[in-house]
Amino acid sequence: MTRHARNCTAGAVYTYHEKKKDASASGYGTNSQRVGKDSLKNFDCCCLTLQPCRIPLVTKDGYLFDKEAILEYILTKKKEYSRQLREYEKQTQKKQNEVQEKTANEELEKLKKFLNGEKNIVSQNLMKKREEASTSISNMSNGQDKVLPSFWIPAKTPESKEIQLQKPDKTIYCPISGNILKVKDLIPVKFTEVKDPDDKRSIIVKEARYMCPITHDVLNNSVPCAVIKTTGDVVTMECVEKLLKKDWINPLDNSKISESDIIPLQRGATGYSAVNDNLEGKHERPVLQA
Repeated sequence: MTRHARNCTAGAVYTYHEKKKDASASGYGTNSQRVGKDSLKNFDCCCLTLQPCRIPLVTKDGYLFDKEAILEYILTKKKEYSRQLREYEKQTQKKQNEVQEKTANEELEKLKKFLNGEKNIVSQNLMKKREEASTSISNMSNGQDKVLPSFWIPAKTPESKEIQLQKPDKTIYCPISGNILKVKDLIPVKFTEVKDPDDKRSIIVKEARYMCPITHDVLNNSVPCAVIKTTGDVVTMECVEKLLKKDWINPLDNSKISESDIIPLQRGATGYSAVNDNLEGKHERPVLQA
């Protein structure tokens, strides 16, 4: 067997090298790319707007939201529930009307049969003339227009079926965790700014914006943080383990706290597997098969 060149196209086997080369040239196949720092949310950013929070609020699960964004989300869900409830009530009323109309038609048919039985003494010729006079050749008479199919309106085609609406759920769920979300459960958060008299820049453009009010450690995505429920201060988890859990006293106001008053703050992570276990991005494309 003679030797072939590297880019020989006369082979009977579609090699892995040829498949990979064609996939990269044609746009088929799968892509793998490491998520950069700009693609991840910072620890002090809202989970909805992905921007730094102006008035931060935290849920019981530790997800941070901007007050304006989360209240707008709750109002939108309430409006959607009202709209779905009106549609559900409209469909329910329509079904009740159809049942009442069907019952009335059955009673009318019974009455007609009874009257026809009472008119047996009338001559057959007279009955025939009356039936011919009352019978219409139009296919829209006697209520037939309600059962005739329509091929121009999608909702009235013979194959169409009415969508059965379910009663909407009034409960509002968190857009991130999926747990029940209530306005009264949102806890105000208080970040402690890093005081640097030499740095005149805005707090938004600073790398080190906030710090722990107890240990003065700078907070960032790689530092696990927690929120003290009673005061709303954001501290490091190291401070919680070494100081707060020692006497269960908040040194900021000397008040007693418990395990339930510590809310671990969900962070955006840095992109490394040790920090964010479930970080995965997929980009599906058509697969080129041999």
